[in-house]
Amino acid sequence: MDHQDLDWVAAEALLRCGVKAVLNTRSFCSGLFPPSALQLLLQKGVHLIEEVDENVFNRVKEGDIVTVKGGSLFYNGQEVARGKVVGREEFENLRRETLRSRKAIVDDFVRNTLDYAYRELPLVTGGINLPSLYTKFKDRDAVVVIRGKGYREDLWAIKTYLREKKPILVGVDGGGDALLECGFSPDLIIGDMDSVTDEALSRSREVIVHGYCDGRGIPGRERLERLGINYKIFSAPGTSEDIALLLAYELGAALIVAIGAHTSVTEFLEKGRKGMSSTFLVRLKVGDRLVDAKGVSRLYTSRALGFLLPVVIAAGLMPLLTLAVFSPLVQHLFQLFIFRFKFAP
Repeated sequence: MDHQDLDWVAAEALLRCGVKAVLNTRSFCSGLFPPSALQLLLQKGVHLIEEVDENVFNRVKEGDIVTVKGGSLFYNGQEVARGKVVGREEFENLRRETLRSRKAIVDDFVRNTLDYAYRELPLVTGGINLPSLYTKFKDRDAVVVIRGKGYREDLWAIKTYLREKKPILVGVDGGGDALLECGFSPDLIIGDMDSVTDEALSRSREVIVHGYCDGRGIPGRERLERLGINYKIFSAPGTSEDIALLLAYELGAALIVAIGAHTSVTEFLEKGRKGMSSTFLVRLKVGDRLVDAKGVSRLYTSRALGFLLPVVIAAGLMPLLTLAVFSPLVQHLFQLFIFRFKFAP
């Protein structure tokens, strides 16, 4: 892989693929944020090698059978790449270095947030043109799913709520795939289309492309036109998850439930952002209707099924027990059984 500063979501995705080793042509951790993703992989026994020669992509193709030994990669018995092994000792060193530089990084982050907050003020004070949608949010609950830490577990934790309440389901990029995995089709997918699958886009009832105001234009437009999917454009500053929350609020959602939202300094640094001005402003505006369900899967684990199973079994046996107690025929058979047991040779 070619991934500077491996984040938690990427590490979880690697584990779901069942990887045994990860070779990175860049550094797993530059000290910008704590190396929690490395800790997760190391705990699962994944062999990590960083700063591998980038020519490895030309020397080894997908499907080739290779051997990894120490910091070397072998193909057909020959070493084709070499890097630096990252183990628990290296992880501890990286963690200590990150803690030492933490104060300066957080100071820069806060200053950048306050600096950009004034520039992005129209995001919450008006001046943003909302797209016209078929989906009606008015007086309905809306669930916005973002690919943040623990988003899959939190989404599954509220599955009963989704079935019973039937809220509007909004996927922010790859959040649309998370809804499909949970058994639900998204009503709306919004984002720059960089991490959502074609299947999720085709099954979503509506698609909105995030048009950026910082010169990046509308990056998801070309892909949707190539796929032949109808879409609408929402041009606004900030992140895609910010404008998804803002859209649900402005269109009259009674309650907005955020799954996997990014809220901490570490999470924003993992996403490559040096501030959180838009998120700060949006949450100030939508806060009275927003329920952040981040971590809800760790808050409570239902034991209802285990508790109810003995009750169901007992309820099923109750008619048989009643029949045994009050039926003369059953009583007579029981007495014969006792008599035979007493006088058996």
